[in-house]
Amino acid sequence: MKKLLIATSNQSKKKEIIHGLAQLSKIGVQLLTLDDLEIIGEPIESGSTFEENAKIKAKFYADQAKIPTLADDGGLMIDALNGAPGVISRRWPGYEATDRELIDYALEKMKHIQKEERTAQLKTCVCFFNPVSKYISCVEQSIAGKMSEKPITYNTNGYPFRALFIVQEFNKFYDELTQDEHQRINHRLKAIQQLIPIIENNI
Repeated sequence: MKKLLIATSNQSKKKEIIHGLAQLSKIGVQLLTLDDLEIIGEPIESGSTFEENAKIKAKFYADQAKIPTLADDGGLMIDALNGAPGVISRRWPGYEATDRELIDYALEKMKHIQKEERTAQLKTCVCFFNPVSKYISCVEQSIAGKMSEKPITYNTNGYPFRALFIVQEFNKFYDELTQDEHQRINHRLKAIQQLIPIIENNI
């Protein structure tokens, strides 16, 4: 049986990716997680772009698992802050911050930015790597929006900036989207859908 490792320790992201890869499960590809293979440790994300970091992660975990691997990297890019926090989204304050700390830090960094200048985007890059053939393919997607001046009262664990991010297409907080709206704009799922035929031909 063909196998594919989903290389993320983020539980919310893991569920989302497995859902997006349901088509592969139907054709006999076994989807495995880091927990399934008892893989521990993390690569040093030294890349300056989401693509570079996604490749680093895909290769790191594939080398340990010895099977094809899917990994991603992404985050928030605020135009008025020259694209910050970018690749350091989770470590923006200088350390591995909690969701609440990241929300508060973002609000502090943007406190002098006017409403009309608070444009931003959520970006992701998803990479597939086969350690045997050394084949690698990456797809980037993004969601346009703007940053609110205060957070919504609830947020999704593991995705702190969604509590501040207003999706341009619907003029709603990301965390207010209906399931259907979320499916329509989900950048990670769009990238995965683009990769599925590539994975089928290279797994």
